[in-house]
Amino acid sequence: MEGAIGFGLGAALAEEITLEGGEVVQANYDTYTPLRIEAMPTVEVHIVPSTERPTGVGEPGVPPISPVVANAIRAATGKPVTVLPISRGMSV
Repeated sequence: MEGAIGFGLGAALAEEITLEGGEVVQANYDTYTPLRIEAMPTVEVHIVPSTERPTGVGEPGVPPISPVVANAIRAATGKPVTVLPISRGMSV
């Protein structure tokens, strides 16, 4: 779950794949910006007791992160987020 949250947060904030002439501009991690470990916030994952057999929960943490961050920015600034990644659409 923590990894999924980090992956979603990186996509929401800064990750962007761009194309020029039909080719991807970012060749490697020096030109593509995934979330770095020092930028990862503290995440608390709580496991709910259950009698059901355990299953995987990797991907469900990804989709809600962009809207959560966008809503927090709007609540704090009054400005809606209309472009992802957020770093491209907002002047901070």
